[in-house]
Amino acid sequence: MADADTGSTPETGDRLTIYADYVCPFCYLGTRSLEQYRDGRDEPLAVEWHPFDLRRGKRNPDGSIDHDADDGKDEGYYEQAKQNVRRLQEEYGVEMTLDIATDIDSFDAQVASWYVNGAYPDRWEAFDEAIYTALWQDGRDIGDVEVLADLADDVDLPADEIREAIADESRRAELEDRFAQAQQTGITGVPTFLSDGHVARGAVPPEHLERLVEGDQ
Repeated sequence: MADADTGSTPETGDRLTIYADYVCPFCYLGTRSLEQYRDGRDEPLAVEWHPFDLRRGKRNPDGSIDHDADDGKDEGYYEQAKQNVRRLQEEYGVEMTLDIATDIDSFDAQVASWYVNGAYPDRWEAFDEAIYTALWQDGRDIGDVEVLADLADDVDLPADEIREAIADESRRAELEDRFAQAQQTGITGVPTFLSDGHVARGAVPPEHLERLVEGDQ
């Protein structure tokens, strides 16, 4: 199954890879920065999405989140994260209902997105956008299968097919393998942007993405 190429883009053009997790506010902000960079380009940009699991190691056997699991993040960390989110909201002109989403699990959303990525690549960008918007602007629970089905329907994807994809154990196992591969290749946090051997981490501004893709590193 190939990674998504967002938009209609020639194979020989500039390319950017992004590793992201829907429950990461900096991933949402990073995609807003990426959108601003792409809007300012004269040429299209091919973007490859790779899923990443921030809840890995905190998920109970029943799928719930273990909030007592030690991930090295205390109240001070989250307060600083909220401040950084608010700063970037202002910097990028982005409205957000939430600052963080520690109670939301994105696994099902990423399974659905991974399925759309392979089965309906021309609709993936719209679905990706819909998931981010549902969580960060509308405050909806993207861990709810019915929410994901509604979002699929909103972007002209078959809702029942999305439900079936989420429930498919082989597809869920495939996504777990993708998460493991990301970590094995050195991806430790998101968003991470890669282009032609160069890396940028975090919700970097559009001009940073421009340098990453077009040179002048």
